[in-house]
Amino acid sequence: MNGRSAVEAGHGQQLRALIGRPLIHAWLVWDVQDDEWFSDCPVLLDFTGERIEINHQKFDDLSITWNTVDPHQPVLWPGFDLKWRHDMRPELHALQGQVLQDVELLEWTGSDMAQGTVAVSFRFPRSQLTIANALDENGLTFGPPESGYRRHSLR
Repeated sequence: MNGRSAVEAGHGQQLRALIGRPLIHAWLVWDVQDDEWFSDCPVLLDFTGERIEINHQKFDDLSITWNTVDPHQPVLWPGFDLKWRHDMRPELHALQGQVLQDVELLEWTGSDMAQGTVAVSFRFPRSQLTIANALDENGLTFGPPESGYRRHSLR
């Protein structure tokens, strides 16, 4: 999916419905051998009763799915020893239990090749999590979004 309008039309209502729910877990795929986040796989956010799965690929593709990935199942990727983990990034762990206050679709306004790409940002009482395209993989940032983003609140 490309562009803010497409993301909002396809997922805006479900994203908006997450507001007011606590974050139960934030799941990442972990490379066991290298002991690091494997950022090519989706980021899973569990909000009581609803799991969103976000994945960026290429330069501007954003995939959002709902309740399709089971983090209790093995991750199969040839040549890698991967596992779902919810306890490896302290910034994510600190968000667990916090109630989601807003979801924003962030549109990159820079004059570079990323112009128009969409990031999904989740605002909590004590921090904000943004899942963005990091050139053909997912990138995570914590705190207010960069000033180069145009912010579109779904609240």
